[in-house]
Amino acid sequence: MAEWVRLCNVEEAPAEGAVCERSAGGRDLCLARIGGELKAVDNLCPHRQGPLSEGWIEGNSVVCPWHSWAFDLTTGDASYPEGERVAAFALRVDGGNVLVDLGS
Repeated sequence: MAEWVRLCNVEEAPAEGAVCERSAGGRDLCLARIGGELKAVDNLCPHRQGPLSEGWIEGNSVVCPWHSWAFDLTTGDASYPEGERVAAFALRVDGGNVLVDLGS
């Protein structure tokens, strides 16, 4: 069941190819903009809890700044190492606000 929560204003979202940390509903998320679209995944890398929001974008993935684990921003699946993942969240823009679905 969808649980749409305000994440930030559109103006507070990162620029193309950048990431930032935003919080909603008690969760810290890594918010990114790639190909003109906003994407959100859990902010903590499952390896050593590195902050993905301090990482960088490579293709469609965010790379952890601590040990270079990379996570697809749409699915949350890791390209390295294989089999790892972080939660990925649906987003939508409504009236200048970025909303995240924390219920899926």
